[in-house]
Amino acid sequence: MIYLEGQQDQVVKGSVEIKGMKGRELRLEPSHFDLHNKVVYTIEEVEPGKRYIVHFSNDPGLSGIAYGNLRLKTNYPEKPEVSIRIRCKFGS
Repeated sequence: MIYLEGQQDQVVKGSVEIKGMKGRELRLEPSHFDLHNKVVYTIEEVEPGKRYIVHFSNDPGLSGIAYGNLRLKTNYPEKPEVSIRIRCKFGS
């Protein structure tokens, strides 16, 4: 879960690290995101096929409370999807 909290017109950032299992390549592909126009995310491949960091930041005009999810497809049959819950709270 990632939690972004701040004042209205403030940009807050947060990150989540995702690691593959030892000795196995990991591939991630976005499959669902329901906070368009509220939160922006990027996926950084830190170690190719091994370690990723997903960076999140809010849209500066966001106010109030927002909840959502980013789902990423993986190439692991035993864990075909990774879900990251996102919670935002911005006010004056």
